[in-house]
Amino acid sequence: MTALDSPPLGPVLEDLVRSHRPRTEAGSVPANIPHLQVPPFDRFGIAVATTSGEVFSSGDADLPFSIQSISKVFTLAMALSADDSGSLWSRVLREPSGTSFNSLVQLEVEHGIPRNPFINSGALVVTDHLMERSPDAAAQVLRFLTDQVGHQNGRQGPFIDEVAARSELSSSSRNLALAHFLKAFGNLRRPAQAVVENYVRQCSIMMTCVEVAKAGLFLAQDGRGAQGAVVSRSEAKRIGSIMLTCGMYDAAGEFAYRVGLPGKSGVGGGILAIVPGECAICVWSPRLDSKGNSLAGSAALADLSDRTGWSIF
Repeated sequence: MTALDSPPLGPVLEDLVRSHRPRTEAGSVPANIPHLQVPPFDRFGIAVATTSGEVFSSGDADLPFSIQSISKVFTLAMALSADDSGSLWSRVLREPSGTSFNSLVQLEVEHGIPRNPFINSGALVVTDHLMERSPDAAAQVLRFLTDQVGHQNGRQGPFIDEVAARSELSSSSRNLALAHFLKAFGNLRRPAQAVVENYVRQCSIMMTCVEVAKAGLFLAQDGRGAQGAVVSRSEAKRIGSIMLTCGMYDAAGEFAYRVGLPGKSGVGGGILAIVPGECAICVWSPRLDSKGNSLAGSAALADLSDRTGWSIF
């Protein structure tokens, strides 16, 4: 890997914005989540938070967006930090799914044990695990993110878009079906409706690229966050490995090939990527490819990796 100041990162990010900001309405947005259809197609932001304490950003990096499945990285870290017995890994596996992130068929065939914590069924199990500490798991997640982001100089900081969450919940029949499947197999301890409500609310957290990069920085520095250890060094490494193999829906292999970094996307158009020992990166552009990943965001991260040499390979 090259040093952070070679090439100068600020100008690189500015050039990435010029090169990758969408000029046409290529791609799509989720039809079943109305509030994700609101941002203009040409929104594009990128931010890098470094282990030395610097933050570089360009484009729409200070506009809040819906983090959606990026939240699964943070809920997994929170669940592992409180999982002294290691029981979480008896309820969810660590393998790529090879099917849709909301597959009912796979969950039934595999007797209610989700393939990994980043598909929807796995994330529901993680949320259920968090609800053992507090019934309002989404509020736990929000507090965690706010702590990691730190002081915002008068800015709002991360927040749950409750209106959007209610709208999304009204079209969450498939997630409810997954939750009831999990419940039927004995892999959900809380009521299915309550788990899905918390899950949808955590996905409806609004953050900027700068905030997401800051919040994910603990994964680049051996599990140490803004207020001390979030997870152990070993757990940080393992979360990174699951991001690499499972974090980009059914395109994790393609992302590893093009970018070479652990990443986690969300259908809100955001992607969090980690350069171990160096930085956390967040890019956001709302239009998605056929796998549910940001078109412009994926291309920009591939370009950034080529320019900087950042890669785990």
